[in-house]
Amino acid sequence: MGFRINAKEITTKYTQTLADFTANLKYEDIPPEVLERAKHMAMQTIGVSLGANGLPMAEKAIDIGKSCGTGEPEATLWIDGSKVSMTSAVFCNSTLADMLDWEDCSWTGHPSAGVIPVSWAVAEVLHKSGKEFLTAVVAAYEVYQRIAMVVQPPADWDFMKGWGLTSWQVFAGVTPAAKLMDLTPDQINQAFGFGVLCCPIPSQLHHITMSDAYHYEHGFRAKDGILAALCAKAGVDNYMDCFDDTYSFDYHMTPTPRPEWYTKDLGKRWLTMEVLLKHWPANMWLQTPIELAHVISTKYHIKPEEIADIELDPPTVGRMYFSPEGFNSLTQAQFSAPFMLAAYLLEPTPGPGWFDRAKLKDPRILELAAKVHGGPSAPHYLNQCFKGFQNGEFPTKKLTITTKDGKVYSESMDCHPGHPRNMLTHEEFVERFKVQAAPTLKGERMEQVVHALADLENCDDVASIGALLHK
Repeated sequence: MGFRINAKEITTKYTQTLADFTANLKYEDIPPEVLERAKHMAMQTIGVSLGANGLPMAEKAIDIGKSCGTGEPEATLWIDGSKVSMTSAVFCNSTLADMLDWEDCSWTGHPSAGVIPVSWAVAEVLHKSGKEFLTAVVAAYEVYQRIAMVVQPPADWDFMKGWGLTSWQVFAGVTPAAKLMDLTPDQINQAFGFGVLCCPIPSQLHHITMSDAYHYEHGFRAKDGILAALCAKAGVDNYMDCFDDTYSFDYHMTPTPRPEWYTKDLGKRWLTMEVLLKHWPANMWLQTPIELAHVISTKYHIKPEEIADIELDPPTVGRMYFSPEGFNSLTQAQFSAPFMLAAYLLEPTPGPGWFDRAKLKDPRILELAAKVHGGPSAPHYLNQCFKGFQNGEFPTKKLTITTKDGKVYSESMDCHPGHPRNMLTHEEFVERFKVQAAPTLKGERMEQVVHALADLENCDDVASIGALLHK
């Protein structure tokens, strides 16, 4: 416990408990099903990152990755294949991981956009094994999720007053970096402190502007996570117990912190198993509507030109935006039920083509999107949706498609494929990876990567796979 002045006495051990858990967690301690889920999360996140190939923003992120840092060229820029410093790689790859909004969604955000690129880059540079990689991934999900739950807003919060996703996102990077760098428990304690140092205030600017800068935020936090671990490894005096001092973290994030979450069921309840993995490249609250469109259109062989009307009931507040002039960013499109439903119905195979600049104002997409409207039920609000998800629930949606000949087709669903209660099988993860990674990987290279990721626990050096993750 470090020296303090003008501060409350420290009476808890939350920070050290999390640090001890991170440092001491062993591959053999983790249940097989949790390790398997961690492997699938890695496959999913790498797949969707490679799936961003062709987007202008992906090219920008790669260019920044080549120029934003110095150091030994040891870590791979996904898609491009260039070797850069560890911090540069995670900035780029974490941005790519969130770009299609296709990775995961926990109760609190998108941890895999930090966990997987950071774990991969550090493991690649330090030549860690697949087992060491998977152990760090699990540690990161368990720690990140609990820290984030401590500072969750109250149930009646106004979503537009601030959502701290990219505030606590830094711990998705700090934790696996510290684990793979073999920091001591005390050093990990301090690394968490540096993570707190890097937490921005909760911001809603990306949601208000719908700017694609949102995806860069994940790159910033991942890079900060690496730097936090490196600073702690280099050594610093004091700087301990950030989660035990109310002046340091909790009350800066929310007036109603729940510190009991820091260590709640740690090592017993594996929150890794309670993370949703997206089936489609879109906001999490649009996963079920797109799945319903997929079910209806394939079951009844409905063609886009036959559709007269599409009703989503209930609609989700903030997810029904439509403009007849088109959309200004891929983020705005990813958050729009009308756009995403139209994009799927016109082009059922997902990928970066859905979000090409021309597609954002494509007359065919806009014509079909204009037919999407909310149903008569009271709309779902985001705060209610998040609280329900945290309780193991998911909003039930009904999609009704009426064709021009007057026929009506309806389907309902709550937990879509990829929800913890309706998780994909290993075979489905493999097939989805092939769809996701197709813009980058072809032929034999695709088969090599699929086999390597599916057998990750037997990999002696993650760097051997990293060398394959490019076009």
